[in-house]
Amino acid sequence: MAGRAAPTDYDVLIVGAGISGIGMAAHMEEKAPHHSYAILERRADLGGTWDLFRYPGIRSDSDMHTLGFDFEPWKHEKTIADGPAILDYLNRIVDERGIREHIRTGHTVLAADWREAHACWHVTVETAEGDRKRLTANWLYLGSGYYDYDEAYDPGFDLGAFEGRVVHSQFWPDDLDYAGKQVVVIGSGATAVTLVPSMAKGARGAAKVTMLQRTPTWMFSRPAKDRIANFLRKVLPEKLAYRVTRWKNITLQHLGFKRARTKPEKMKQFLHKRIEKALGPDYDRASFTPPYDPWDQRLCLIPDDDLFEAMKKGRAEIVTGHIAAFEQGGVRLKDDRHLPADIVVTATGLKLAVAGKIAISQNGEPVDLAERFYYKGCMFSNLPNLAVVFGYLNASWTLRSDINADFICRVLERMRATGATIAEPVLPADHDLVEDDIFDFSSGYIQRSKHLMPKNAVAYPWRLNQEYVTDRKRMASDSIEDGVLDLRRADGQDASSQEGRLEPAG
Repeated sequence: MAGRAAPTDYDVLIVGAGISGIGMAAHMEEKAPHHSYAILERRADLGGTWDLFRYPGIRSDSDMHTLGFDFEPWKHEKTIADGPAILDYLNRIVDERGIREHIRTGHTVLAADWREAHACWHVTVETAEGDRKRLTANWLYLGSGYYDYDEAYDPGFDLGAFEGRVVHSQFWPDDLDYAGKQVVVIGSGATAVTLVPSMAKGARGAAKVTMLQRTPTWMFSRPAKDRIANFLRKVLPEKLAYRVTRWKNITLQHLGFKRARTKPEKMKQFLHKRIEKALGPDYDRASFTPPYDPWDQRLCLIPDDDLFEAMKKGRAEIVTGHIAAFEQGGVRLKDDRHLPADIVVTATGLKLAVAGKIAISQNGEPVDLAERFYYKGCMFSNLPNLAVVFGYLNASWTLRSDINADFICRVLERMRATGATIAEPVLPADHDLVEDDIFDFSSGYIQRSKHLMPKNAVAYPWRLNQEYVTDRKRMASDSIEDGVLDLRRADGQDASSQEGRLEPAG
């Protein structure tokens, strides 16, 4: 697999030039340099989520010492970073590591068929000009994220007599002028708590921004700057300071998640105390008390108390209620309250999409990933040479991206050493695996999409595990040939003559 047989053939085709795809390319440059690859990106530029979302204040909801890659230090002073800073980080990586020349923008992957006889994926791609072509690759690596780029979740609002502007946060218009306007943001998740203080900020901000929530969300405030990280950068070499800070944050997050699960009442008290410190003892506790325990859904981060500061200044408010109707001049709630609005922003969540909506097949037969089991959180049962990234629900996305990329690079190198062209997690038809619901988070976007999700077993390795510290050790130290992952040559191939060969496209 060291070379390619034709200009359009690659050892690895990476789908998506966001965090996952760029991360895989960077790992390959360092750990699997003998393998050819290309990144196929449907958009006109790299960045994925950080290129798509353009709403005011777009930022990370994880610290950049864990949302950043393990191999590339985060150098900015703020650890809670805005979208442009994250794009700068990704662009620096692709330029410094020679990755940009491997990125093919304007390439949408429509279908991929695994051909066992040739140990090869046949990938159908549509270009920005509308032309279709076929590429072949020994491996397909899906870094396409977990949600639908074309459609957001639509709760089916009847806009009735409302005459103002309605926008969805996923498709933010460039021409939206909200200066001095009354704005209602529908939603209570990470997007809403980012939008509200951003739209209320400054002389060109909205006159008033109301966050209308049906159900409260647990919120956690913290400084946007990590004082310990910035101190360590002054006294330690940059890479060492980054590693120390990264493990500090991973450890604290891990302990916080465990405490929320084992002692939820203590965690509720802790979160309420932080909100009270920001808003004062007379704050509306009900608006910040969800009907579920902390970490049954992802916590919403409030950097530098920005939402609370906007509320204290009277520029923002949180209203809990159910919508009765959209009417002239605003939104009517079922308790008959009227929320004035010139603009309504629907921050109502994502619509999930598995495998980037690519039509995957195996020897011409359609593959339903909901019928396959995860293998080590990055491959699927009885589906060769396909890897995917689905980030942690309880930690930063990039933590999974890093360990998956490292593992697949180890597999690639082992295949190269043995002459194998196929790597398949084999699950016998008569298996006795006990299924487990690892998607036990109550978030709407998870619950709405569980029927699409691949299966998980109680026992490792047939699961998308949710414990990074454990996963990292297993993925790095367990043998590649573990009795489950079958490394072999395609039928009739001779390893000495076929290593590095792919079927020419045509």
